[in-house]
Amino acid sequence: MTPIELERLLKQSRSLPMTEQQQEEQRISFAYGNTHFENERITKEMVTQEAARLRDQPDEREATD
Repeated sequence: MTPIELERLLKQSRSLPMTEQQQEEQRISFAYGNTHFENERITKEMVTQEAARLRDQPDEREATD
């Protein structure tokens, strides 16, 4: 792949909306990468489980409005 082809694909990807599933996967990947870097005992499964727990609990900000 040439740099020009890569740039074209990057430009195209910027205009594509991400689904909620893709956004969640991206958040988990980001959190895992950052936490695993600091602590190698952190697994992607641990991050995925914590993300699910946080997603399922009520949003405290809504309760205070």
